[in-house]
Amino acid sequence: MTEPKQRPKIYAIDFDNTIAETAWPTIVAPKLETISFIKRLQSRGDQWILWTNREGENLEAALAFLTEHGLRPDAVNDNLPQLKEFFRNNPRKVFANVYIDDRNAGGLKLED
Repeated sequence: MTEPKQRPKIYAIDFDNTIAETAWPTIVAPKLETISFIKRLQSRGDQWILWTNREGENLEAALAFLTEHGLRPDAVNDNLPQLKEFFRNNPRKVFANVYIDDRNAGGLKLED
């Protein structure tokens, strides 16, 4: 008997001082632990949403930074397409199973 396949987890991950060390709005350096974490979760089939207050040029700078570090979010400040379909709308609140921010308690941990 095979075990049922688990659905991929969805992570909402902040940019400033979580993926990159910043001195708003300047991007100072990559947070290598977080970048490695995101690459691991993507490699196992999970999805992630860039969850940030950045807009306009500041958001474009963050997206360029992600590209430079081999990261591509599945959505940016938005719900994933399959969730929009499920909810039959696009609620303002971004849905994720796990939310990660620089003010997080407990650090980075891949959920099973």
